[in-house]
Amino acid sequence: MKEEQRLCGLYMRVSTEDQAREGFSLPEQKERLETYCKFNNYKIVEYYTDAGISAKTGNFRPEYDRMLEDGRNGKINMIIALKLDRITRSTRDWESIMDYLEKYNVNIAFVNDDINTTTANGKMISRIMMSVSQNEIERTSERTIIGLEGAIKQGHIPARAPLGYKHIDKKLVPDPLTKDIVIRIYNLYLEGLTYNSIAKIYNQEKVCNKTNWRDTGILKIISNVIYKGDYIQGKSTKNPRYFENVVEPLVSKEMWENCQVQKKKNQRNYMRSQTYIFLQKLKCPICGRILAGGASHKIKADKWYYYYRCEKCRGNIRENEIEDSIKEILSDIFEYDSVVNEFFLPVLQNKIHNPKEDYEKEIVNLNNKKVRIRKAYIDEVFTEEEYKEETSIIENKIKELQKKIIENEEINNLNLSIEDILIKRDMDFINRIKLPILYDAFTNSWNDLERNEKANIIMRYINNIELEIINNKYRVKLVNFRSTFFKEFKELFDKGYIDWKRKMSYKINGNSINGKVRYSEFLPAKEVLRHFKRLNECYEVDFYKGTLYKKTEELKILPLHKKDIIVRIFPTEKDDNSKDVLGMGMFVTKNSPNDIKADIPELFESIPE
Repeated sequence: MKEEQRLCGLYMRVSTEDQAREGFSLPEQKERLETYCKFNNYKIVEYYTDAGISAKTGNFRPEYDRMLEDGRNGKINMIIALKLDRITRSTRDWESIMDYLEKYNVNIAFVNDDINTTTANGKMISRIMMSVSQNEIERTSERTIIGLEGAIKQGHIPARAPLGYKHIDKKLVPDPLTKDIVIRIYNLYLEGLTYNSIAKIYNQEKVCNKTNWRDTGILKIISNVIYKGDYIQGKSTKNPRYFENVVEPLVSKEMWENCQVQKKKNQRNYMRSQTYIFLQKLKCPICGRILAGGASHKIKADKWYYYYRCEKCRGNIRENEIEDSIKEILSDIFEYDSVVNEFFLPVLQNKIHNPKEDYEKEIVNLNNKKVRIRKAYIDEVFTEEEYKEETSIIENKIKELQKKIIENEEINNLNLSIEDILIKRDMDFINRIKLPILYDAFTNSWNDLERNEKANIIMRYINNIELEIINNKYRVKLVNFRSTFFKEFKELFDKGYIDWKRKMSYKINGNSINGKVRYSEFLPAKEVLRHFKRLNECYEVDFYKGTLYKKTEELKILPLHKKDIIVRIFPTEKDDNSKDVLGMGMFVTKNSPNDIKADIPELFESIPE
């Protein structure tokens, strides 16, 4: 019986990554396939070439599809390819191909793999080879994923650095030159501005020397989890992986989450006409819905009245009632914010991440750009008007960077450390006692703040405020602080670097008093003495020793003199929870300005060395 003539279709394919790989070029494949056919006395009927396409399942390969159609029509009965992976890398796809070969009486041969399906043995080997090939691919993929996960957890983000970040030694770190641009976007958005409004502001100001800011770009920044320190790998795949806390965040997780909530409320042409201090912080105690903000305007008095209501249960509570019921907490938070967040943290962070070198490098780059622009102008690439405009933009950026360098040097000249937080808070307390009128003039209180400033503080520190119903009215039950604030505060408090008010009973001139005093945790005697000396450079401050009975919270201490005011109390020994009593120390000062030793402005503007 005469053997059926082999009518061959030669299939050649290269993917993008194969282009430079030896032995995978199209001419090389063609030459080797033709040699194979000549050696086996096969007739070449057609050539099929897919260039720049991988064999991944789902990819459209027009020449491959044309080849299969020719096999169905009997034009070819033999497919010749260089290797098995030129056709597919999937065992599932290979089984479909095997069904196709049997159905249309077509065979296939792979030159380099020495596989030929014209025999039963060849078909078996092809299946084994495909299984081995897929197993290797999957193992390689697993190793790649494990390695990638390890790199991401160390801050090596395998992507282009987004605005506000840059790569240093493969790690993604905040870019001091652009991070404030991103932070400002989040702040503007929380104030109620839309993506479109923010884009218009940035275009008017030519931020980053750009006038093509778009609302879609602002939305992308608002939605990007990288700005809260997280990263999503494989976002567009079926199985994306989420990594938390892998880079230094530009905004807090609370601010990021609040912006996502705000996205549901902001419309393209909408901007809140009113600022609600406790927006998104109150829940109905009946149905659990978040209370909506409302306001009414009394025209005669020209005054706004703010309230929060449940749209379902129709209950409501006035904003001033909330403030009045937690005024002490709000004042304490404001004092903490004004000392720690607004003053000390920026100074300390600047010392840790000193951006001066980055500013100076950017000035050098801008000066080089000026030279290039001047050369382009001389070569008549720019018009005189364009040259002046571009030069002006660069010079303004240089001036801004020079200003930042000066500010940076001034901050670094402040000889501050984290231990100084307690000194500053002691001084603020003493100034309030001795110089109440000047204290009010030099410093703000919660009541002095603008509404947007109050809202920002609430957003920064408070997670939510629980309400309850008393006499058919909403009343404040409990204030829950944000976990990040609580964690940061607790770390400072546990180390003895910050105070908080504590209920305690004690005696003054024989009279028992139950009240709150400023309390800080244990510090070594050397640190206490240093604090005592520094405070005494400005005022007369005395030190008393006593004992705290832990079960009753009663403090026994020497009788205070007339006009003595307690500044702060603190343990003088570590509390190991095995003792019923604890040695305590107390700083006191006179309720009088007569013992002030320093110039008055220095008490408010500097801290003694």
